[in-house]
Amino acid sequence: MNQTTFTPISPRPMPGRSTGTAAWLKTNLFSGPLNSLMTLALIAVAALALYHALSWTAVHAVFGANLEACNSARGVGACWGVVAEKGRQIVMGRYPAVEHWRPVIATALMLGVVAASCMPRFWNRSLPVMWLVMLVVYFTLMKGGVLGLTEVPTDQWGGLPLTVMLTVISMTLAFPLSILVALGRRSTMPAIRTLCTLYVELIRGVPLITVLFMASFMLPLFMPHGVSIDVLIRVVVGITLFSAAYMAEVVRGGLQALPKGQTEAAATLGLTYWQTQRKIVLPQALSLVVPSLMNTFIGMFKDTSLVTIVSLYELTGALALALNSDADWRPFKLEAYFFITLIYFVFCFTMSRYSLWVEQRTAVSKTR
Repeated sequence: MNQTTFTPISPRPMPGRSTGTAAWLKTNLFSGPLNSLMTLALIAVAALALYHALSWTAVHAVFGANLEACNSARGVGACWGVVAEKGRQIVMGRYPAVEHWRPVIATALMLGVVAASCMPRFWNRSLPVMWLVMLVVYFTLMKGGVLGLTEVPTDQWGGLPLTVMLTVISMTLAFPLSILVALGRRSTMPAIRTLCTLYVELIRGVPLITVLFMASFMLPLFMPHGVSIDVLIRVVVGITLFSAAYMAEVVRGGLQALPKGQTEAAATLGLTYWQTQRKIVLPQALSLVVPSLMNTFIGMFKDTSLVTIVSLYELTGALALALNSDADWRPFKLEAYFFITLIYFVFCFTMSRYSLWVEQRTAVSKTR
């Protein structure tokens, strides 16, 4: 009987790591000769672009409000002196310069109340009181005419305070209206369902600039003789109605995503229609559409730039007003646009981060 002799296999080298930064780079960026060559080429292009960007924005840039130095650096470095020279007018618009402290305090107060409204610790009965006090103080400071404050007409409001006010007021009014319209579109009453559908389709069928034009120029033609509504109020109403139509469809999508068993279980418990919506349906539906709602908020924050058509100069309009009136600084409009782009980015990024926090919070609550 032949006996098989056991022959051990020679040891193999330890395999490379499959996790970590080096493994990720090898798998995704340097997996082969062609992939490695493309990665190196893209790195070189990115490095070159970064070098020129830093050279233009920082190394050869002029930071002081020196017009002669800015003209000498044209084509080589940025002139951030335009921000130092015109930044205050860009941010505040046509509001009287000696009264700039008023919109600063009013806008800070409004943003503070909005920030408090985003914190669960303030979700109690004191929150409506905070909003009421804030609105009274805000419009008292901005409008004036009382308490020894100089009266400032609404057509002189502008810049960042106007952008923030239009966004906050319009979104605050549009959100509950959108919920009612979304519920109306799902109503079993044909009249209510038809009315809500006509409203949504009519508003969504025209651009915002048309709504603003109608609210500002056409609506006064239908008013009785001697009756006039302030242009700012008309603009707020127009933006509110426009935003509510879009948000209503977002909310309706969340309502349709809920299983029918939720409402059936509520009916079994004897809850009324509004109790079911308030305690069961809406909390779940709104948590499902947080990203879409935040997209609407961010889009509307940027769309406030369209109010320039009715001679209300918000942040973008105030920039054009500040530079078009001064031919010396007009060539440096690009730097000024970068400045307001940074402002828009800070606000939009903050809203997106809050949206992500709400998503994470609702996800945790669902797993409990």
